[in-house]
Amino acid sequence: MELHRKAQAGTFESSDIMILIEPLKNKEGRKLEISSSVMLQYGDMLSELVNNILDKYEIENVHLIAKDKGALEPTIIARLETAITRALNQQKGTLL
Repeated sequence: MELHRKAQAGTFESSDIMILIEPLKNKEGRKLEISSSVMLQYGDMLSELVNNILDKYEIENVHLIAKDKGALEPTIIARLETAITRALNQQKGTLL
């Protein structure tokens, strides 16, 4: 799928994650910038989870910034899927 616009989800609060996502136009692939307060323990899992969700939505040309403050896996998934659906203009029931 191709992203249509920039989008974000999440907060900088403890136990949450902020996801910023934007399309890349020139077939640049995936540019991921992931930072986490628990990067040493869970960095590989976080990167793998992000890539798996992008694979699920078949998103290739994307710039994604994730700033994690110790979010649990369900929170990470929810925030990333929310940002993706916003960027795809598929989210319903919001003011955006």
